[in-house]
Amino acid sequence: MFADRAKIYIRSGKGGDGHVSFRRELYVAAGGPDGGDGGRGGDIIFEVDKGMNTLTDYRHKTKYVAGDGQEGNKKRMHGADGKDLVLRVPEGTVLREYNSGKIVADMSGENQRVTVLKGGRGGLGNMHFATSTMQVPKYAQPGQEAQELTLLMELKCIADVGLVGFPNVGKSTFLTRVSNARPQIANYHFTTLNPHLGVVDFQGIDGFVIADIPGLIQGASEGVGLGHDFLRHIERTKVIIHIVDAASVEGRDPIADIRAIRKELKAYDPKMLEKPEIIAANKMDALSQEEQDAVIALLREEFGDQMEVYPISAVSGRGIKELLYAVKKLLAAVPAAPTVFESEFEYNSASDSSLPFTVNVEDGVFVVEGPRIEKMLGYTNLDSEKGFEFFQKFLKDTGILTQLENLGIQDGDTVRMYGLQFDYYK
Repeated sequence: MFADRAKIYIRSGKGGDGHVSFRRELYVAAGGPDGGDGGRGGDIIFEVDKGMNTLTDYRHKTKYVAGDGQEGNKKRMHGADGKDLVLRVPEGTVLREYNSGKIVADMSGENQRVTVLKGGRGGLGNMHFATSTMQVPKYAQPGQEAQELTLLMELKCIADVGLVGFPNVGKSTFLTRVSNARPQIANYHFTTLNPHLGVVDFQGIDGFVIADIPGLIQGASEGVGLGHDFLRHIERTKVIIHIVDAASVEGRDPIADIRAIRKELKAYDPKMLEKPEIIAANKMDALSQEEQDAVIALLREEFGDQMEVYPISAVSGRGIKELLYAVKKLLAAVPAAPTVFESEFEYNSASDSSLPFTVNVEDGVFVVEGPRIEKMLGYTNLDSEKGFEFFQKFLKDTGILTQLENLGIQDGDTVRMYGLQFDYYK
């Protein structure tokens, strides 16, 4: 079975933690902090591989993790960066966030290489946190957390023209006749299980890609049969060719077939019917001239105000040149650039709460310090009721209260935060 969908889990690398250390050398009494920074976590990158045409590889392996950054070290040594992970996909692959269905990236057009998840920043070592009031910082910044996503990957063929129609109307034979594609052909329903692509090279008419979309049936847009799995491949096409069995070899009604296919296209996405359409009335060589004239007249009466009708025979080649010239004319009237779906998903990273702090006991006083505390005190007005409520919530949300309790703080004990000192009461 053609693998055009896959579900995978991806995670970027975590940033390495900053290091806490102090310079210790002979004859150097107080060398100061020299803890190095942590390394950057690896990114998750998707890249188009034009040699791939299915997502089979992602059916067998479903978890992909980039390298974590390494912790910093003493003597201001920087931790090693995590290794990026590059995932190669066929052109036309759409990446969606699994739960919301929002598009993360469309690997088409200019999007040949896209960084989907950024690795976490490395944490700063304690050498960065020495200040006039804190010359011996015993804390460092932890590395930023990794990002993670569950993705639904969908391959949507990139073709200028899509062939649609019920099974056994001659789409595969037509594609073989007009292009370099060689699909398997047999007289069974759903013989075509793969969307086949071909480049038109018929008698001087060239320069566009045509796709044989597997046979649709009524209810395809609702998931009946195989149709729902293949409707997505029509989304990028610029022109739609309806191929019908005009001779009703298997008892099909070509007018009813076109109505049914257009109904399925509209149900899947109403924008489908905004594309230029054209009718290829196939198997005309199986009819007398009088019968041919009658069926073409009926088709033009029914659909003439929406699309042109061209009588053809995919077996003999009759009428195909005229049809392709008409298709080429329709293509010239629409934008040449491929349809690329815009990204709808924005990764919501947690706010940067990784600034460090420490909670210690010094001479019976509980001391809380660090850049995160300094930053909070800098923008909080503790004299106001709202500011004091924010301060209390900050102590709880950051885990400071929990750490104080773990150190054995009791009601009435003193807590000091730089210039702020207060008695603790639960």
